Amino acid sequence: MPKRTDIHKILLIGSGPIVIGQACEFDYSGSQACKALREEGYEVVLVNSNPATIMTDPNMADRTYIEPLTWQVVEKVIEKERPDALLPTLGGQTALNLAMDLDKHGVLE
Repeated sequence: MPKRTDIHKILLIGSGPIVIGQACEFDYSGSQACKALREEGYEVVLVNSNPATIMTDPNMADRTYIEPLTWQVVEKVIEKERPDALLPTLGGQTALNLAMDLDKHGVLE
């Protein structure tokens, strides 16, 4: 698949607090996505409320925001960073619900 030239900066939403039985797979997949995207030349911005993850390691993303995962907080990150794409699929149900809230409130328009 050819690289998209219209996307330069990607906002990745993490899974937030650890939930028994689902924390490590989202952290692992998110950290691998950060690595792969950066290797492809994309700028990666990460938002996650859990500082105790591999994803929030300083070398994983170009910029990391340790903030509550609410649509209001992520809206401010979007306003500041102006990402070309949103990647919520690696943050589990928390990130998916957050993406839906962002859309519902008109943030993604």
